Amino acid sequence: MPTTTPTLSGATARAAVAGLGFDRPPTVESPRRQVGIELEWLAVHADDPSVPAALEATTAAAAAGGPLPGGSRLTFEPGGQVELSSPPLALRHACEATAGDAACLGSLLADAGIALVALGLEPGPRRERAVLTPRYDAMEAYFDTHGSAGRTMMRSTAALQVNLDLGVGREVEQRWRAAHAVGPVLAAAFANSPVGPDGPTGFRSTRLAVWDDVDPCRTGVVNGHATGRESWAEYAMDAHVMLVRTSPDDYVPVLDPITFGEWVERGHELGWPTIDDLEYHLTTLFPPIRPRGWLELRMLDSVPEPWWRVATAVSAVLIQDPAVSSALASQLAPARDRWIPAARDGLSDPVLGSAARACFDVALDVMRTGIADPTTVDATERFVDDYVARGRCPADDRLDAWAVGRVPMPEPDNRPLAGAGDA
Repeated sequence: MPTTTPTLSGATARAAVAGLGFDRPPTVESPRRQVGIELEWLAVHADDPSVPAALEATTAAAAAGGPLPGGSRLTFEPGGQVELSSPPLALRHACEATAGDAACLGSLLADAGIALVALGLEPGPRRERAVLTPRYDAMEAYFDTHGSAGRTMMRSTAALQVNLDLGVGREVEQRWRAAHAVGPVLAAAFANSPVGPDGPTGFRSTRLAVWDDVDPCRTGVVNGHATGRESWAEYAMDAHVMLVRTSPDDYVPVLDPITFGEWVERGHELGWPTIDDLEYHLTTLFPPIRPRGWLELRMLDSVPEPWWRVATAVSAVLIQDPAVSSALASQLAPARDRWIPAARDGLSDPVLGSAARACFDVALDVMRTGIADPTTVDATERFVDDYVARGRCPADDRLDAWAVGRVPMPEPDNRPLAGAGDA
């Protein structure tokens, strides 16, 4: 919470941002290639997917089963989206543990008549906000000054987030740069949100386009011309302050633009920022790739089982293996900054399509050495055949369904098995 006198200098704040983004927490020990997976779904009525499930019913059904066996954590986003966050594990075990927890959760919700749909953007009307907290109240008030994209993002979108170890020494900068080089290719390959309330939007990943439109100073791509530490510090200091906590439960939206750097330099009527305010400010920044002592890949649409396994494994191999990222450097160079074509065209963009074919071929070769489980390897081979080799992405399936008058939503990840419950 702010103080009445200055406590931070610009240099101190920048150093703190760099450290919080790129220095490994001292209590964390890992083999430098751990992976965390965050699956997010739209929760809807099983009998009518156009109707959002009530948050109270979803939370009650989920709680009935107790802790998930694989140790994943369950949270709920502002529109009632369900998010399952795995613990960090080696890739081979991460997908299996997450799949087990997802199946357990899905069964509990299916028994309550709630379907979990993996889709980047709900195709129907925008939801009402289901999670009513002071933080989300303040966030919504801030986003409203920039237009309607913030409400759409908070209420009606769902993502797949892959969290990757940053490594140590040279690995840190290598992985930061590898993530930005391959980011547009991954976004294009797994685009899965082409339909909005009024039909096809013209984007394969409307979710990514919505995020880009929310507030570019906090949802745009981090400039990659300097080192990761320098670029992240500049980004954070230049981003507008979204809200100020004046007490543990009181959040004041900052509606007159002021960057965090300006807040440090000249203060605000609510006071001067502390290191705690800086740390909180970082939690309100949402670039496609965010450093938090690990790398958060935030550019991926929610995709159904088993495609989230593919996205996780391919991302980990392409970013965490320096030999792979080096071998693909020439193929990825033309695709590096093609974020808008990735959102609009998916793999039908020829540059992104060509880069994706090279990336998936190399990733599969590495995955077959045993670092990924057999189910994930098999799923990746299918994904290459069904999508990458054909210049398609999951969004194209949604558009095909729309074109013939079917609901442009994938089957729920927790749909009951055929014959389940029959005596």
